[in-house]
Amino acid sequence: MKYFALIGAAGYIAPRHMKAIKETGNHLAMAYDINDSVGIIDSISPESEFYTEFERFLESAWQRKRDPYTALDYVSVCSPNHLHHAHIASGLRLGCNVICEKPLVPTPALLDELGRVEQETGRRVFNILQLRHHPAIVELKERVAGTPRDDKYDVELTYITSRGKWYHESWKGDPRKSFGVATNIGVHFFDMLHFVFGDLERNVVHYLDEHRAAGYLEYEKARVRWFLSIDSNDLPSSVQGQQTTYRSILCEGREIEFSGGFTDLHTVSYQEILAGRGFGLEDARHCIETVDTIRNAALEIPARNEAHPCLKRHLM
Repeated sequence: MKYFALIGAAGYIAPRHMKAIKETGNHLAMAYDINDSVGIIDSISPESEFYTEFERFLESAWQRKRDPYTALDYVSVCSPNHLHHAHIASGLRLGCNVICEKPLVPTPALLDELGRVEQETGRRVFNILQLRHHPAIVELKERVAGTPRDDKYDVELTYITSRGKWYHESWKGDPRKSFGVATNIGVHFFDMLHFVFGDLERNVVHYLDEHRAAGYLEYEKARVRWFLSIDSNDLPSSVQGQQTTYRSILCEGREIEFSGGFTDLHTVSYQEILAGRGFGLEDARHCIETVDTIRNAALEIPARNEAHPCLKRHLM
């Protein structure tokens, strides 16, 4: 049994990590968050220590380290995006391997810095890239790999996840902390596209604001028109009033159904990490480079057949 600490215990994604720790037969020894709305711990690991001050959390972790029977093995990081680098480095320096939510860090330079801390500490960083474990995505990757063709696949990616007014009052609405919509909600999808279709050859941004982002990506094996939004007004009329999230991947006009199964993929990710098959820093590099380019790119007028259909009304 491995001993885990969790940084960012009050966030939306933290319960999936708690559940994954429990379902892999391990123990959540301690948790930290500046907010104390963490009652979910009672249903998963009520005996866990909990701290609202990072200094007390670190001191307790150091004390545990003195005894090999209580020392932490892993630190899981679910804190706001802009804190990932500092919290990952802290976990490594405690002598732990670290599991972190997306986006791992915002820039390739910070990824390189984490590589140096890995070398200094002899510990590893693992990123949760759960779409690589989704059966529908794995099947698509196998189909693409097993069907050689001279031309590239035409792909259309749409992800609309409605958020209320609270979003912009939280850290997620602050681009200095979340790094914007394309990074915060899109990084997993950009990783998935690379996973399935190979290296990125072209990255063009057509639209970017606090609610949505859109552009065109060209991979070794695919041309991808993409659109991301947190505005419910962008939901297709067929689902408005019925659901708040819409995910769609069209590959050659064929819908890839991957809406189900998301909540179980963290446990699969933990199983793979604990078995020595986790995704490390270099696995995450491609999607970090992609979103870093998107954040800093100059907007371009879409070329013919490169604009996502949802973008038309926002360019008028």
